[in-house]
Amino acid sequence: MVDSYSKLQQLHDSMMNMTKTIESLENDILDTLKENTELKVENQLLREKMDKMTNANAHNGTIKTQSGLESLRQIYNSGYHICNMYYGSHRDPSSDCMFCLDILDNFGEKKKKKVR
Repeated sequence: MVDSYSKLQQLHDSMMNMTKTIESLENDILDTLKENTELKVENQLLREKMDKMTNANAHNGTIKTQSGLESLRQIYNSGYHICNMYYGSHRDPSSDCMFCLDILDNFGEKKKKKVR
């Protein structure tokens, strides 16, 4: 037979484990909310940038279309990855991504071969 103190100790241990689990879940939720807020802000800034570009082109009387390579370069130079591993995530502007650069180089080569 288990004495009352042992039962109380088991209950206490169980509560401590639950508390740790709840704290971990809270941290995960806070991280997710922070990331969600950052993505909303980033999305809004990108929409505003797109609207400015569209309005500027419409204001000039012609809508200019960019080639795929120019669009990819512009996205990459704006500080975002274009490679399939990190697509859309922030890129450290002070360092290059070899995967993104490989895409830009190969895309450029394919375009040159088609022109010839």
